[in-house]
Amino acid sequence: MLERIERALVACNRWLLIVLLLAMACIVFANVVLRYTTGDSIVWAEEVARHMMIWVTFLGAGLVLRFGGHVAIDNLHRAVSTRSARILRTIVVVGIAGFCVFMTYFSVLYAWATRFQTTAATDIPISYIYLAMPVGFALMLVHLLFVARNYITAGDYAESEEMNADAAASI
Repeated sequence: MLERIERALVACNRWLLIVLLLAMACIVFANVVLRYTTGDSIVWAEEVARHMMIWVTFLGAGLVLRFGGHVAIDNLHRAVSTRSARILRTIVVVGIAGFCVFMTYFSVLYAWATRFQTTAATDIPISYIYLAMPVGFALMLVHLLFVARNYITAGDYAESEEMNADAAASI
């Protein structure tokens, strides 16, 4: 049951990112084409694309974490004994989890504080954009909890055919 929930979460997270990136690319492309063909641009295009980029960044951070794509220095836990490495990886997981909880809480407060401010072109509340932070950090915590056991015991991340941290690091 938990594995199905995890697969559904990853699939939904990926598809949401794909849709947001596609929409953002279409908006930016249309704006560039209009700017060069008519001399006018879409008034709200840059603002909306920027907001979508913020959401993509925070929604994608959890997936990147689960597949080991964030920058990490892992020399120490690879150089020590297996028991010491597990202790170090446990400290890392607890530290990341604590950071995610801390950031989720304070970013909710920040989004709440900006609920009456609106954006210039679209006039939507800025808190809608800032909600990307608590949603992203909470999602990152959930992804971390799904991969924590395997990471602590073996030092491995989740496997993915599309996302390979070692291959990405070697480019």
